[in-house]
Amino acid sequence: MRHIKTKYEVLRQKIYIIIYGSNTFAGKTFDLLLLGVILLSLILIMMTSVIRYDDKYHSFLVVSEWIITVFFSIEYILRIISNKKPLSYIFSFYGLVDLLSLLPMYLSFFIPGSEFLATIRSLRLLRLFAILDLLPFLNQSSHIKDSLKASMNKIIVFVYFIVVMSIILGTIMFMVEGRHNGFTNIPNSIYWCIVTMTTVGYGDIAPITPVGKAIASFIMIMGYGIIAVPTGIVTAELAKNKRKENAKSHCPKCKTYIYNEYANFCYNCGKKLVDGEVKL
Repeated sequence: MRHIKTKYEVLRQKIYIIIYGSNTFAGKTFDLLLLGVILLSLILIMMTSVIRYDDKYHSFLVVSEWIITVFFSIEYILRIISNKKPLSYIFSFYGLVDLLSLLPMYLSFFIPGSEFLATIRSLRLLRLFAILDLLPFLNQSSHIKDSLKASMNKIIVFVYFIVVMSIILGTIMFMVEGRHNGFTNIPNSIYWCIVTMTTVGYGDIAPITPVGKAIASFIMIMGYGIIAVPTGIVTAELAKNKRKENAKSHCPKCKTYIYNEYANFCYNCGKKLVDGEVKL
């Protein structure tokens, strides 16, 4: 027997098409409107942090931000209601971002100043990739995530080495320079070592003695290597993943690029693609 949809189900479907249908005209129009409101919200938050603007337009900025927050709250509720699997949306990346973008304004009742955390809404601009059909670019983030995960152990060992070196060199600088030259204690000296090693160089503490300057020069030179090593580790993993991807994405017979990773046959020559086969 054919199921006749109720008015509520029809309404839910229409809302779903508008909110989630980024390929439809109504969906793209809604997404563009949403992005515009997000940008407006970010501008208002930034203006609120500027004292002269806040003093002059405080009421307008607050009211506008609350109107936008209510709009986002209604949109969040509609996303839950129109989704057939609301929990999958609520606990998804975008669902959590949508929720976090609402909380700061409501938390401002209990924690003054927390409304500035509404800049989390900038993460919602990631939907721009879906609107402009740039999802392949967004999917590249998975390669970076896999590379970082594969490099994690090496990076942890490297960071541990840096922490130990900072403690040792900071202690040496405390002994060489002393309290009268600004190195008042070992933690303060370790802070100086980290600032110098990362080539930040605030300049609030500086060595005076020749020996201290020699040690500082060594730390500065070592700092360039510290910057390069993690980058090299991650880059090597990215290159390795890229080679694996290329090896699995070409037909072993005619070398044609296989766009569908689940394809069983090459669309160009008809060669059977066996799972696990290296397609060089």
